[in-house]
Amino acid sequence: MKRFAPVVALLFLLSVIVLPLWGATEAETVVGSDHSPAGHVAAAITAVTGIAISPLLGTGAYGAYLWFQAGEAGRADLPWFAQMSFWLPALGLVGAVALKDAAGAALPPGWKKPFDVLETIENKATGLVAAGAVVPFTMSMLSKMIINGGDASAVAHTVDLGGVGMLHLAAIDWSWFLNIITVPAGLAIYLVVFMGSHAINGLILLSPWGAIDAALKAGRTALLGLLVFAGQMDPWIGAGLSLVVIVIAYFVAGWSFRLSVFSSIFCWDYFTGRKGRFRIAPDANKVFAGTGLGGAPQRTYGRLMKKETGSLEFVYRPWLVFPERRTPVPNPATLAVGRGAFFSNVTDARGEILVLPPRYRTHEEELAATYELSRGVQPIGINKAWSWLKAAMGFGTSASPA
Repeated sequence: MKRFAPVVALLFLLSVIVLPLWGATEAETVVGSDHSPAGHVAAAITAVTGIAISPLLGTGAYGAYLWFQAGEAGRADLPWFAQMSFWLPALGLVGAVALKDAAGAALPPGWKKPFDVLETIENKATGLVAAGAVVPFTMSMLSKMIINGGDASAVAHTVDLGGVGMLHLAAIDWSWFLNIITVPAGLAIYLVVFMGSHAINGLILLSPWGAIDAALKAGRTALLGLLVFAGQMDPWIGAGLSLVVIVIAYFVAGWSFRLSVFSSIFCWDYFTGRKGRFRIAPDANKVFAGTGLGGAPQRTYGRLMKKETGSLEFVYRPWLVFPERRTPVPNPATLAVGRGAFFSNVTDARGEILVLPPRYRTHEEELAATYELSRGVQPIGINKAWSWLKAAMGFGTSASPA
């Protein structure tokens, strides 16, 4: 896999730089030759889906597109995300991230993990900005075009987005009434697709290899490029492809949500130094379900409970709010705590049972003692390789396999 890393990284770098510039300087609108209200609906679906796939790249490219289309006379009335002061730095940041991934694909595992955490935070932040400003603006413009019979030239860029979270339902004419339908629908589409796309950042936090990270991001960017290309060919082709993405995102929403929760807690623990303030509770501690637990979906967030009999169980709420469920954890006599470089886990002979957030780093021995895990603490991942290397060089003893 690593021998293909430079190729994957190069393709990713070219895609994130070329696609937005191509989309922004394209002479035709994304509606193509269909200027009917239905054509604008199809184009809006494609635009919202594309922005949800990659908020920073999508918002920057969409802002650049509006800026180029408005001309000198109309640029002063464009919203803030369509001003050059925003979209040019935004696309520059996308290029910087691409360079980071191009370099990271050839680096040893774990070296770029702090940058991956920063990128995950950026993805969440720009995702919130797009949900609060860009998507409502897009759907509001769609409402005006429908009211004006699909004539985009009759709609001036006069929507004031003074607040990121404001949904302008009191627009001119009767578009305010149409906004009541289109804006929530656009936000629902955006939320479902964004969760599916953002799950890639969660996978990257779990992955130790830069080549895998670059491949995941290249696939996401390629999908965005395919939507832009399809929308340029015909708005209905773009809308059809977008609907396929939306349906798939809907059916994997639970998996996406769990990875989003995992990435949020990972970033919080990592950048706030949570491990320095964290203490192991005597009977209940928050963890994630692993692949070998059974009875709970992978990456589910819940609590590891110790019952009076000494047995363990995993307690969780589906989607964090639904009624509580419980699933048994294997016998503590078969379990060990695996100490990793960035986060640890609880394992048995079958593999990963629980995943521990970064707050548990340096608390592995205490966790093993609290839950009476007979196999103690063992190195995993990069730590396991480092322990082996020290033993091979005569500086320590090799650890028994996890």
